[in-house]
Amino acid sequence: MHFKLIIALVSDDQTERVIDAARKGGATGATIIGNARGEGVKQTRTFFGLSLETQRDLVLLLVEEHLSRKVLEIIAEAGEMDTSSGAGIAFQIDVEDAVGVSHQVKLLAEQVEESL
Repeated sequence: MHFKLIIALVSDDQTERVIDAARKGGATGATIIGNARGEGVKQTRTFFGLSLETQRDLVLLLVEEHLSRKVLEIIAEAGEMDTSSGAGIAFQIDVEDAVGVSHQVKLLAEQVEESL
C-alpha cells in the first residue's frame, strides 16, 4: 500500500473543520502542530512591533494514495483555500515508506476498493 502526505497550513479556527472534512474523505487521522507562522504575498502587518497575524496550525495527514486527491480537494473546500485570500494552503508529497500503519491497512484496503 502506498501513501501520500498531505500538509495543510490553516488558521487555528479552521483546523477542526479541515480535519473533520478530511476524515469524511477517507483520512484515518491527523497530526496537528500548533503555533505555526508564515507569510504570503502580503507582508504581515505589525502594530508597535507586535505581529497582527492569525495563529496557524500545521496539519499532517498520511493518506492512501488513491484517496489523497479527494481528501486534498475536500480540505481546500472546507478551509476555503481557493475562495479566501490568506485562508491557507495544502499540498501533498509522495511517501516512500511508512511504518506504524499496519493496523489501518485492512480498513484502508476496503475503502480503496469501494472508491475504485
